[in-house]
Amino acid sequence: MRILLLTTYFRPDVASTGVIMSKLADEFVARGHEVTVLTSVPHYDTNRVWPEYSRKLVYRERAGATQVYRLYTHVARDKANVAHRILAYGSFNLLSVLRGATLRRHDVILVPSPPLSNGVIADLLARLRGIPFVYNVQDIWPDVAVRAGVLTNEKMIRRLKKMEDYVYRRAAGIAVISEGFRRNLLAKGVPDKKISVIPNFIDTEFVTPQTKQNDFSAKQGLGDKFVVMFAGNMGFSQGLETVLDAAKLLDDYSEIEFLMVGNGSGKSQAEAHAKSLELRNVRFLPFQPHEELPAMYGTADVCVIPLRRGFTTESVPCKLFTIMAAGKPAIAGVDRGSDTWDLLERTKCGLCVEPESPEALGDAILHYYRNESARLEAGRSARRCAEAEFDPATLAEAYLDALRRAIQEEPGRGNMPTEDRFEYEKR
Repeated sequence: MRILLLTTYFRPDVASTGVIMSKLADEFVARGHEVTVLTSVPHYDTNRVWPEYSRKLVYRERAGATQVYRLYTHVARDKANVAHRILAYGSFNLLSVLRGATLRRHDVILVPSPPLSNGVIADLLARLRGIPFVYNVQDIWPDVAVRAGVLTNEKMIRRLKKMEDYVYRRAAGIAVISEGFRRNLLAKGVPDKKISVIPNFIDTEFVTPQTKQNDFSAKQGLGDKFVVMFAGNMGFSQGLETVLDAAKLLDDYSEIEFLMVGNGSGKSQAEAHAKSLELRNVRFLPFQPHEELPAMYGTADVCVIPLRRGFTTESVPCKLFTIMAAGKPAIAGVDRGSDTWDLLERTKCGLCVEPESPEALGDAILHYYRNESARLEAGRSARRCAEAEFDPATLAEAYLDALRRAIQEEPGRGNMPTEDRFEYEKR
């Protein structure tokens, strides 16, 4: 099977979707399939295009046996500005059409969201080549932006909802990451037979439990601290202020250090909030190199997943799988009865607290601070669960099944050229 993967992020970018899609491509290739990737130039970790990818519109390279085309992408300096983000997505989508239309013909397209526009581009390429596409819903737009209050323009909301409906109708298959997402799509009229529930996964061979005394902890001077870590995108759905307010409540515990790792639209606001609280026990770091991820998580004693109320009723954050693979307990500020709450309660690999409650978060941190045996047992349970339920090899097969069904139901009829003929480069 020849698979065209259209994804905004792909390793070495550290975005969670990029890491997942990179591992998925590796699993496809290991099973004898041919994979071609259309993706952006790396930029997620620094919010600017890496210098070595700043001179051309298209870079052609290989990641193992996978052919990768990296396309120039305008980077939105202000990620909270919807118009800026649309411009960023638009630049990637335009080059995706130009590059994708001239590739050799594939059997099927796999495209993760967000953004929604990737689904539209996948449909356009699918029509041009006479092949089906499968849409992978990593986040439900525009619902998430509306819920956060970032998107308030009624005309824009209506347009995006029409785009969402269009993509769902045109996709030959839809893979969602949780039962909550499935319920959301069913309520919008998407046929049940079109939907596959395939949770995200984590590379348990790469992310493994590490000792606290490692190169990362030594470099950061954290070997003798009880480290409470947040790692990931600092976006509008994160309750970062809740973590900082909890840090203020625990300011008298000199051994407890809060480590906030990542970038995003909410980072400057979080740093300003920390400054206003005059926190002495909080440290901010940018995204770390991918290869340092296991050691970074090894440094942590507990990891926090703070989300605003209403943001985890339908999905499980990707960072939870990394925490589990690292053998660390998670403390999640999520809605009661959400998929995340149910998972942590069932597997006993962490604690759930009400969202946006610094007091509840602080109490949960102290529980693990004072009870080493409970902390270690939760970490062991987390690792066992990651290996048993979120193994990439098993879930890659589920994706391949969804792709095969799409091909069978919508066999290709395209007659575009099969030669990979053109490179679009900045002169």
